[in-house]
This record gives sequence, C-alpha cells and structure tokens, in this order.
Amino acid sequence: MNQTLLNPLRQLRLSGLAQTLELRLQEASSNRLSHAEFLELILQDELNIRNQRMMERRNKSADFRDTKTLDDFDFAFNTAIKRKQIYDLASGQFIRESRDVLLIGPPGVGKSHLVQAIGHHVIRMGFTVLYRSIFDLVRDLMEDDALAGNNRALSRFLKPDLLIVDDMGLKELPRKSGEYLFEIIMRRYEKRSTMMTSNRPIEEWGKLIGDVPSATAILDRFLHHAEIINITGKSYRLKDRACSKGK
Repeated sequence: MNQTLLNPLRQLRLSGLAQTLELRLQEASSNRLSHAEFLELILQDELNIRNQRMMERRNKSADFRDTKTLDDFDFAFNTAIKRKQIYDLASGQFIRESRDVLLIGPPGVGKSHLVQAIGHHVIRMGFTVLYRSIFDLVRDLMEDDALAGNNRALSRFLKPDLLIVDDMGLKELPRKSGEYLFEIIMRRYEKRSTMMTSNRPIEEWGKLIGDVPSATAILDRFLHHAEIINITGKSYRLKDRACSKGK
C-alpha cells in the first residue's frame, strides 16, 4: 500500500482502518462504490477494531479466573437454575439500575461459572467488571491497608460498574475482613452493582466474617436491592468425575 496513505493513518492511530484499507479500495473499485459508501465501510472497520480491543482490555482487567460463557452452561443438568432469570441478568439491566445479586448454594452447582459468564456478557455491552474471590479481595485491601485512608487501593473495587465477589463461605475469613468488605459494600451501595456467591446461608455470615455487627451491616445494605438466587442440586464437578470414571 502507498506509504503516503499509511503514514497519516498511523499518525492518527487509525490502525483498524489501515489493516483493511487495501481490501476496501479493491472492493470499492470492483463494485463501483460511492464515496459515501466507501467512507462508511472504512470507518466501520476502524470502529470494529476499536471495540474488539476495548473488550479485550476489559476482559483482561476483569481478571476472571476462567473463560466461561452461558452457552457452555448445562441448564438441563440442574433445573433449579432458571435460564430466563440468568439471561435477564446477562442483559445488564440490574447494573443500569444499580441493583445487587446474590447466588447461594452448595459447592459445585455452577455459581462461579454463572457469575463469570454474566460478567463476560455485560462487558460486551460496554460495562466494566472486576472479578475477585472474597479471599483475594480482603487480602488486597489488607496488604494496601485500605482502611488507613488509602483511597487508591479502594478505588479499584469502587470504579467497576459490576464487582463480582466469589467464594463466600468456603472458609472463615481473616480478622477485620468484615470491616474491609463493609467499606466496599457501603461505598458501592445504590451507586454500582455488586454480585456475590456464597456457599453458606446468610445467617452464618457473622461467624464466617468473625464479626456479627459488620455482617449485619453488610447484609442490610447489600440485600436492600438484591436479587437472591437460591441454587440447589447436584455438583457439576462430581458429575464430570463420575462420567470420566465410567469411560
């Protein structure tokens, strides 16, 4: 391609347009496209590349544990999980309304899969997401001593449109965990959406956190506008293990 075209495109950071320009020039010549039709095509190419890169950056920034999608989820295995309810969440409406979501159920029923898949879906709609296990969230805040006024440490958890906090209830949390979690929930309350998963009933959160007053304050705010999804049924992991043994 003529360098007199490529150089200004690079200077203007129109790399998406530069990638497809030669093909579009041939297409315009072959199909006798008007100037307006040609311009529309090359501008759309640039927008497509930019959107793709934005989603790649946001997926990387979300720090998901796994790449999960709703298409991969076996709704037929566990009929307690309502497909429509999950896809409604994946539409992102609860984020637009600054509502929260809590998924409760025993280990292995697909809670982590679902929240990460929902996270991937809403990123495509332009939302920002951060995924952390409860242990990583508390560890990050304790290491940065966020309660001592380090707002930069807190900002990572306050900025995303959706914060996903996974694995509540796998084991008891370190001392002062309740204070850190309360700070996050309180600051996001009615401003940003938070989605959590728990392996234990909410009545046991005080024991898990080691601080009943903090647990009460957390639940008071988090559950105010929350959609609670109770999941029962068999473990997907046990199903997969049984299948592998049967082969």
